[in-house]
Amino acid sequence: MKHAGGWARRSSVWRLAGAISVIAVAVVACGGGAAVDGPDAAQAALAAQGRDIFRYDTFGDEAQWTDALGLHEVIAAAVDPVTALSVGLKVDAEALPAAVVAGIQDGSVDLKDPATTVALLKLNAVVGVRGTVETVNGVDKLVRVGITCALCHSTVDNSFAKGIGRRLDGWPNRDLNPGAIIALSPAVDAATKAALNSWGPGKFDPRHNIDGLSKPVVIPPAYGLAGIHRITFTGDGEDIAYWNRYVAVAEMGGLGTVSEPRLNLSVTHGSEDLVSSKLPALQAYQLTLQAPPAPVGSFDPAAATRGRAVFEGAGKCVTCHSGSTFTDANTRLHPPADSMAEPESPSYAARSATRQYRTAPLKGVWQHAPYFHDGSAATLDEVAQTYNTRLGLGLNAQDVSDLAQYLKSL
Repeated sequence: MKHAGGWARRSSVWRLAGAISVIAVAVVACGGGAAVDGPDAAQAALAAQGRDIFRYDTFGDEAQWTDALGLHEVIAAAVDPVTALSVGLKVDAEALPAAVVAGIQDGSVDLKDPATTVALLKLNAVVGVRGTVETVNGVDKLVRVGITCALCHSTVDNSFAKGIGRRLDGWPNRDLNPGAIIALSPAVDAATKAALNSWGPGKFDPRHNIDGLSKPVVIPPAYGLAGIHRITFTGDGEDIAYWNRYVAVAEMGGLGTVSEPRLNLSVTHGSEDLVSSKLPALQAYQLTLQAPPAPVGSFDPAAATRGRAVFEGAGKCVTCHSGSTFTDANTRLHPPADSMAEPESPSYAARSATRQYRTAPLKGVWQHAPYFHDGSAATLDEVAQTYNTRLGLGLNAQDVSDLAQYLKSL
């Protein structure tokens, strides 16, 4: 996303407004849970703080999304809930009061009215998007908008409806179309709009606003990172906080500074730092996010058992996907030629600080198709066959199928 300046009915709404008032009273009335003492309590408190940062903190990036891109005006004028859901935005069902749930179900809440989107933002119910809503002459007006980590790295379980449900923090939002959303800005020129609109759902290019090239990668999961020091596709940095700072400042447009000498990069937004002090808590929360286990019935157990033997034997997968984290990222990176997505133009690795690739961890891999950093493999069967073909492993069709079943079980 460009640096700031770089990308240059009524009845249903009243019903929502009334529900918001009820929620405000309820929040004030709520008490806390039982206290826990000791180091574990301190760590739990830090992680809880990090959860709030992950879900709700914009780091002051309204300066980019509102002041530079003017997306608050676009949302208020043209983005109704149906449109928002169509570009992958999600709604937190647990933030919706009973009256709103009933209104959606019986149709009295108009999901084709942009004013309803504003009301949902006032409820803080749009995952990863924070809106400041002011009431002027009895009408709610969206005056500022920003984004949080959860925009890309959370989704919902669709328990209420498609795109509406309970939060699933850490799960990559592969329905989200960041390029199309940014391209709605009136400050974005035609050439940039074309590039952004070419990315498609579930992909984002975190280097585009730095080097001007366009080669998006799939949005990665933010779960299963405990014990892994290099968390990005190219292994930049030695901990989660490194990438959190980069994204918060260089991509989200948060207020603070990020520097990377290897890229001759130094970005500062604003005169205050709203990022640095939040990084420890944010990392603490992300380290609590575990990879989701494979759903019962989603793979063939007998085939997965055979596939494990292929994984550890003839498939040679364990050579790189090693240990309990299924990655050797803590000890080494790999040249571009080792990537199943290379050669590509432009090379994603060549645009990074390391100019290499990290071995991707595999816990929860069943959940986040498509695969490889460019999303070029739609299924785990395609992943297994691509390795078989590219590396000349000599696996037969049964071996490839079994290997895919094992991957689905992780």
